[in-house]
Amino acid sequence: MKKYIYISLLSLLMFFNIGCKDYLDVNNNVDAPDYVEDYLYLSGVIQTYQDITFDLTYAILPMISMWSTTNTYGYASHFYPKSSDTGALIWRTVYWNQGMNIENMINEAKEAEHWTLVGIGYAIKAYSWDVLAKVYADAPLKQVFDEERTQFDYDSQADIYEAVREWANEAIKYLEMEDKTSYGTKLTGNDWIYKGDAAKWKKFAYGVIVRNLASLSNKTDFTSKYADELIAAAGKALATSDDDAMVEVAGGSDKALYSAYNNFWGTYRGNLGVTYFQNDYLVQLMTGTIPKYGLDGKRVKQDPVPNSYYPYELLEQQFITDTLVKVTGHYDPRVAVKLSTASDPKYEYIDNADSVKAHQYYGGQNNTTRTNPAAKVTTPQLYGRTVAVKNSIQTLPNDGIGRWLFRDNAPYVLMTAAEIKFCLAEAYWKKGDKANAYKAFKDAVRNDLDFTVKPLYPGTKGTEGGGDKVTAAVYQNLSDEYYAGPYVEGLGESNLTLSHIMLQKYVALYPWGGIEAWTDLRKYHYDIVYTGDYPSKGNGWDDTRLINTKRDENATKVFKGFFLGASKDIEFRNTAFNIDNDGAPCYRIRPRYNSEYMWNLESLEKLKPISGTAPNYQCSIPWFAYPGEVPNN
Repeated sequence: MKKYIYISLLSLLMFFNIGCKDYLDVNNNVDAPDYVEDYLYLSGVIQTYQDITFDLTYAILPMISMWSTTNTYGYASHFYPKSSDTGALIWRTVYWNQGMNIENMINEAKEAEHWTLVGIGYAIKAYSWDVLAKVYADAPLKQVFDEERTQFDYDSQADIYEAVREWANEAIKYLEMEDKTSYGTKLTGNDWIYKGDAAKWKKFAYGVIVRNLASLSNKTDFTSKYADELIAAAGKALATSDDDAMVEVAGGSDKALYSAYNNFWGTYRGNLGVTYFQNDYLVQLMTGTIPKYGLDGKRVKQDPVPNSYYPYELLEQQFITDTLVKVTGHYDPRVAVKLSTASDPKYEYIDNADSVKAHQYYGGQNNTTRTNPAAKVTTPQLYGRTVAVKNSIQTLPNDGIGRWLFRDNAPYVLMTAAEIKFCLAEAYWKKGDKANAYKAFKDAVRNDLDFTVKPLYPGTKGTEGGGDKVTAAVYQNLSDEYYAGPYVEGLGESNLTLSHIMLQKYVALYPWGGIEAWTDLRKYHYDIVYTGDYPSKGNGWDDTRLINTKRDENATKVFKGFFLGASKDIEFRNTAFNIDNDGAPCYRIRPRYNSEYMWNLESLEKLKPISGTAPNYQCSIPWFAYPGEVPNN
């Protein structure tokens, strides 16, 4: 057999007139290269950002009341499914899919003096590790690329945060260096975000610093240690919606070479299906129908609210809009794009502003159901119909290729100017500079109004074939009216509250920025009632496994209308958390089961204040959410 193989190989070598040495040189095998040019890493590294959407869908969005789900497992109830990688794809992305690919790209680009590519590499690395730290908190950092190791010590979230800002500053340094390289299409053809635009990548790097520091805004030393750095970075970060960082997606539906060329949230890949829906809280916030809760723990019913289909008595103060939609400036048109409605099923009135304003919106009554309590109706699919999803290759009526960000060729969003301006507004607010906070707040809302219309994909009038149920022209007119109305320019500096800033930011982050929204909820401890520095068992929750959540009348409550699923005496939100949580809400996602719990268990056991192997590790409060340092136990 060996002789046969030898003769066969020899015959082939003679046929192709190449020597044995060249043929058997595995280090130069074109099918398994050990070296590729630096720019060739870039495309694949950027496209792995779709993995964030996986974890948003299956874990984070249902946990923070942006989405509801009929799935019975996991994070919608703040509980971690055991022996599962649910929610841990970001971990795999940062360590494996990007991992050494980014390191190789940066190192090779340095050798070649491709400074722009070096800067892009550091900016991506900083962004990804910032996301990693916010989702999982502590993680291996200093030893992570040590090839001699099979187990890795965990570093603190604080150490990772510092590294993130160092990498972001390295990115800025290299992006500012004179680059004499003639890249041609090497950058424009592989950079799916900014097409090699160094100036925009530099803004992106500053944006990483801003969003990193913004998560520390509730620490006792924020104003003295972090706020000024945040403000300075925000002034150099994303400024308008033209700077928004979005990963281009090819799409193609059934004609795409690979299914994954379509957006994860599009109709063709079928990942949303009949399982994920918008949440009741998000609907209440964006339609100005945050209800008033009675002392018996139930919403107070009344005759229909004027100009509203909502049957409950409403909180006196709404923060995004109100039910006076027919009054100029009171209607927020983002609701017609960001949220799904079953109204106007044949897309006959998408160019009629009054008809668009009359759309009705429903969401799942809690994080684990589709039924809406207002009218006992079923919440529509995220594409705009109540029936099962049908993609564009099926006969009409169908959902086409989807709508807005839930579309086969929609981009993946990484960062927006609106997010940066809301971070800036919060920082100014914490410093007591209300004038600048209000200016940043208005700029942020304007930026999000502009961002929202960009992925707009209007349906075809008179055809049940999917798409958005408003035209860009109608949206633009309504957005200008809204901006000039009582909730933005007409609000006035004296009426601005922290709730206005954070709730508008929550809306702006829907749904692509769910990780940052979850970070905001955690740093304000979900508005739990507690004394001292942070909540704990017996001081926020107890043996009943129910949470004491601030009522909306409490002036210190930040996220008005938001109640955890285990909130005591709140209708539809008073189901005790899983016994393994020991009463607490979720503060982090466990690291990837098939790496850490299979191969790195010893390091997990050493984590503080709760061991990584404890049944309630997902409830361990991360460093960014403590006013001071992490306690020992």
